[in-house]
Amino acid sequence: MKIIFDDSAVKESLWPLTATRNAADIRVGILTIREKWESVLSAAGITGVTGTINASHIISPQTRFDINANQVIEIKNEQETCRSIQFPWDIFQHNDWAVRQDFELITAGRRSQPISATNQVIAPHHIFIEEGASVECSMINASTGPVYIGKNALVMEGCMIRGPVALCEGAVLKMGAKLYGATTIGPYCSAGGEIKNAVLFANSNKAHDGYLGDSVIGEWCNLGAGTSNSNVKNTAGEVKMWNNAIKDFTGVGIKAGLIMGDYSRAAIHTAFNTGTVVGVCCNIFSNGFPPKLVNNFTWGDKKYEFEKALKDIDNWKKLKGQSITEEEKNILQQLYNQSN
Repeated sequence: MKIIFDDSAVKESLWPLTATRNAADIRVGILTIREKWESVLSAAGITGVTGTINASHIISPQTRFDINANQVIEIKNEQETCRSIQFPWDIFQHNDWAVRQDFELITAGRRSQPISATNQVIAPHHIFIEEGASVECSMINASTGPVYIGKNALVMEGCMIRGPVALCEGAVLKMGAKLYGATTIGPYCSAGGEIKNAVLFANSNKAHDGYLGDSVIGEWCNLGAGTSNSNVKNTAGEVKMWNNAIKDFTGVGIKAGLIMGDYSRAAIHTAFNTGTVVGVCCNIFSNGFPPKLVNNFTWGDKKYEFEKALKDIDNWKKLKGQSITEEEKNILQQLYNQSN
């Protein structure tokens, strides 16, 4: 099966998340959009075809398909079984639905690892723990939505989890963390403090006290200790966020926090205002609120030196046993050349 994921219609509007990836590699729910399609198509017996897919479509186990004469895979029951992401804030707005759908897809016909008796749990039949995961002395309430604990994940003592929540493979939840639904902690992320309705893609850290809500954090990001974001205006009015497709701010609803592109970091005690968008490879530090729009390769109030940016990324990747790749360097070089 050879599938082409077409994200041309949403490449600009999903910035900064699509600056470094195809939209199909965005994580929403437990899986990325690409992983959902691969699993659902395989389960439906659609193999050995060449086709084009709209990369902004989030599908579910109930989705049914047709393949038209132009080899485009079309969804037969889209309105009932799918969602679509056009803008970054759609990710956290659809995450509740997506976690529930992915939980059904991943756990169907399988049995969870036993839940340790040291934990206090509600609705254990909606909790699934993968092989190698460790969960001890914590409180898990799955009556409000399923809780998925991925392979080799670690939930330290004293954590409180209220579903729907996904802790993906190799992720770590630090002692005393408080997770509200609908939250996804991506593969090999570290999470702590208070997190609500947020998605961390992979290899990012929000490991200390502070609040993160109604937000999306890309890969290889780090939020320093005490960093928090506002997700509701003091007036309780509509939040506006940067819409890169129209190059202006647009209303997104009553609740919206922080969107952060890959490789960006924030100093300790950074306070992000309601509806802030941070680009790729930024180092955020300031005496007050950072701007509501931070462009790619921003260092404080200056432009990041490119070679220093690459060195810093490599340093962060080494902390998790990896190194920056030539592909990453090439993508970042193109973005740097385009930045102001």
